[in-house]
Amino acid sequence: MQDNGTCKYDNILGTVGNTPIVRLTKLAPPHVNLFAKIEAFNPMGSVKDRLALGIIEDAERRGTLSPGQTVIEATSGNTGIGLAMVCAVKGYPLVVTMAENFSVERRRMMRFLGAKVVLTPASLKGSGMLAKAVELANAHGWFLCRQFDNEANADMHSRTTAPEILTAFEGERLDYFVTGYGTGGTLKGVARVLKAQRPDTNIVVCEPDNSPILGSGIAQARDADGTPSESHPSFRPHLMQGWSPDFIPKLTEDAVAMKLVDRILPINGADAVRLARELAQREGIFVGISAGATLAGALQVCASAPDGATVLCMLPDTGERYLSTPLFEGVAAEMSAEEMEISRSTPGARFDAPPPAPPATKSASPVPAPAVSAEVEAFVAQVLADREQPLVMFALEWCEFCWSLRKLFAQCGIPYRSVDLDSTAYQRDDRGGQIRAVLTARTGSKTIPQVFVGGEYIGGCTETLDAFREGRLQDLFRDHGVGFDENVRIDPYTLLPGWLHPR
Repeated sequence: MQDNGTCKYDNILGTVGNTPIVRLTKLAPPHVNLFAKIEAFNPMGSVKDRLALGIIEDAERRGTLSPGQTVIEATSGNTGIGLAMVCAVKGYPLVVTMAENFSVERRRMMRFLGAKVVLTPASLKGSGMLAKAVELANAHGWFLCRQFDNEANADMHSRTTAPEILTAFEGERLDYFVTGYGTGGTLKGVARVLKAQRPDTNIVVCEPDNSPILGSGIAQARDADGTPSESHPSFRPHLMQGWSPDFIPKLTEDAVAMKLVDRILPINGADAVRLARELAQREGIFVGISAGATLAGALQVCASAPDGATVLCMLPDTGERYLSTPLFEGVAAEMSAEEMEISRSTPGARFDAPPPAPPATKSASPVPAPAVSAEVEAFVAQVLADREQPLVMFALEWCEFCWSLRKLFAQCGIPYRSVDLDSTAYQRDDRGGQIRAVLTARTGSKTIPQVFVGGEYIGGCTETLDAFREGRLQDLFRDHGVGFDENVRIDPYTLLPGWLHPR
């Protein structure tokens, strides 16, 4: 079913939930009906958007979160990304604590959304980042979300995810619901509604086969307030980021104690990665490792399910936040031999052949330089003579080499003036072209960027990077009173575009 109507929302939070349920036709065995609920359709790309909105709005209703109060939470990334979205809309500062071994895409996304990310040592595992969040909340009076034991997490899934499933399968079979657990919110919130309204539905929960903390049957040690006091003895590091931390979350423990779980399945990490890739390449569904793991569990269920059974599995997030993980191992940025062969099958636009000579034309005369006005000449002279802003870069907004220098100046706290010749400010009467002609006459170089300190020409991108690497640029800054952070230690060539770096 497709609704072609136009939907309008007051803000992005109105788009959380109502994610699609899609039948898998290529990966499912023929004797069963296998469906996936694709939580990547949430605005920030994961099921944790529901949790984030539910916890914040519950705290607002209860008065435990004050206007402008800082929110803090421990997260493997998806919860933090969801919280960053919610806090951005509602105006709450956000701090997240996250173990350093989770993918860098996640921390960059949270920072892009305005959150502060405090990393904790990987050796301290999930319980370490949780302890740090508790410590910071207590020290500063911040609102701690407590996603692992906050009933608002499970309630959100009982109000949204579970009814969406019931509506989708109204009047139809729903024999198995398969999910992993991170916080336990999806598991507890959905399972209790399904058990009440569809008691014949089997609830299957998955966890890493090398870290069977639920399957072990060993209880989680807890402090008096319910917080895990130590890592679970059966925990081992695993590939499924966001799945089962090094302790049993209280919400997950509740689901087991309430006898909502019919079966616990161990999932192999290699199978999780393989099936995430197969979902992309055979079903066109782009998801992460935890989704591949849940599908692996669902396929185990399908293998022994009776003919005509219906299986629904939760796919928690999108694949884009796994670019730096083993999920993308072997996925090259450069052309493979096969791709190069395709390129060679036709003569045009090939990387392995010199460009064709331009066709001869009747008029081979060079394009004349633009006429330069006295006003533009005076402008360039004034910019280069400005003692208040000695560092000047004549640049292009789109140029990657200009951005390499911008990154250098930003990391070192170096104030500078950028005259962006392709910006709207310099388009009228081709002022950008005129300025470039003045620079060419002054320096003998036609390339951009061009960098000056105190009117002295330093050069283009690489010449400026060389001057910084050798210390000459810093000496010029000191001579002209340009302040900068002298404690920064960086190889400036690492700031060049990625495609220039040797592999």
